[in-house]
Amino acid sequence: MAQSLRRQRIRQLIPQLPLGKWPTGPLNSITDVPGVLTHTQSIHNPPQSEEQSPDINTGVTVILPRPDWYKYSSFAGVFSFNGCGELTSSHWLDETGLLSSPIVLTTTSSVGDAYRGIWEYTIQYHSNQDKEIDLFLFPTVGETYDGYLNDQSRFAVTPQHIIKGIRNATADAVPEGNTGGGTGMICHRFKGGTGSSSRVVKGFDIGGNEKSYTVGVLVQANYGSMDNFRVGGVPVGQILKEQGQQAAEQLKPGEKEPRKDGSIIIVVGTDAPLLPIQLQRLAKRATVGLAKVGGYGSNTSGDIFLAFSNGNKTPFQELSVTGSRPTHPYVPQLLGVQMADNDTIDGLFEAAADATEEAIYNALCMAETTVGFKERKIEALDLVKVKEIVEKRL
Repeated sequence: MAQSLRRQRIRQLIPQLPLGKWPTGPLNSITDVPGVLTHTQSIHNPPQSEEQSPDINTGVTVILPRPDWYKYSSFAGVFSFNGCGELTSSHWLDETGLLSSPIVLTTTSSVGDAYRGIWEYTIQYHSNQDKEIDLFLFPTVGETYDGYLNDQSRFAVTPQHIIKGIRNATADAVPEGNTGGGTGMICHRFKGGTGSSSRVVKGFDIGGNEKSYTVGVLVQANYGSMDNFRVGGVPVGQILKEQGQQAAEQLKPGEKEPRKDGSIIIVVGTDAPLLPIQLQRLAKRATVGLAKVGGYGSNTSGDIFLAFSNGNKTPFQELSVTGSRPTHPYVPQLLGVQMADNDTIDGLFEAAADATEEAIYNALCMAETTVGFKERKIEALDLVKVKEIVEKRL
């Protein structure tokens, strides 16, 4: 066997690995969900000499739940498997079930800049002539911590990165590994980052006609111990450790090991018409996929999951009394929405779990070895050894 393999997704690496019964979409990415757009930016500073490595290794991932997100809200639900992390607007999502913002994923120290960037974009492109915003906007920003490979004190992410991401979001497959908000992240003590996957579930529309629904997942994976890492049920992390794949970091007497990892943000999108309470349930199923890879929701891990559906179009709440949609807070009015029958959504639950598992594998398999802040080095997962270990045990 060759001594090294190019970085590749898990399906290309181990074609016979069982990854659930549902087929993927054409891109096997969250952008298989019709209407979902994404954009990633990785941020590095050029080293001052050839001997130095960048001390900035961070970035931004933008997800638009629908192209017209500023006109129509999407139903959404949040689940916190462990709450040592941040997802802004989560209180409002719990209150109303309405996602009325792009979703931005970045590093912990850049939550404020990302929040402001969503506001600045909205003011620039969707305010009236007096620079007033009639939209009821609660920016949605999630974070994981990249301070082992990235100098947090540099505050490299700016509102302009967010504006650029929203403007340039596309339906292309999500770039994976050291990309976007996942640029400096670590997963199971290997280089982690951004990963994505999708599943297609056949069903029917409200008229009884055959229709397929897509569930797409994007992860920003920055969690977990090496011991717990599993692929297809095989304890890959333990076997690699026994083989001496990764020696323990040598610390000076009394020196504290720096924090390397801790969290995962999982975004689940679908075009199936689900209500907010159903989307909370869908978000919970991401836990199943995370657990299969070896996530336990440790004390310092921010494991926060957001699920949204663009299967219904809910007009954006307008703050102006002169808005295009005449409403009155004391005069109930009705909106027509559709919902999937609760007795028929087990396939969607399985799809969310399976796509989450595969998205994490993709983040690990596509990520590359990185030397960053203070010359710290995190190795990429050895694909040759993983392939050898797993295929022998399937």
